Amino acid sequence: MLIVHEVENYDAWKSVFDAAATIRRDAGELSYQVLADSSNATNIVHFSKWTSLAAARAFFESPELVRIRTEAGVQAPNFLYLDELEAGTLT
Repeated sequence: MLIVHEVENYDAWKSVFDAAATIRRDAGELSYQVLADSSNATNIVHFSKWTSLAAARAFFESPELVRIRTEAGVQAPNFLYLDELEAGTLT
């Protein structure tokens, strides 16, 4: 799962994001990374692994998450539901 969105204030967004950790986990999120665009710190990328794409879609499209996004100051999120084809580590 990959989400790219603008936030009004990173610290305010992060506070809401952290507070939602339990509901994200209970919905099926297994792990996450949060990154910022190096040329625009309010452009946040949230990459996460889920138990299934169906679980991710149900969570991210739920009315509860719409409310949470509004509370967090998220603007125009772009959701990409991705199937992993390959992963690896280079040494």
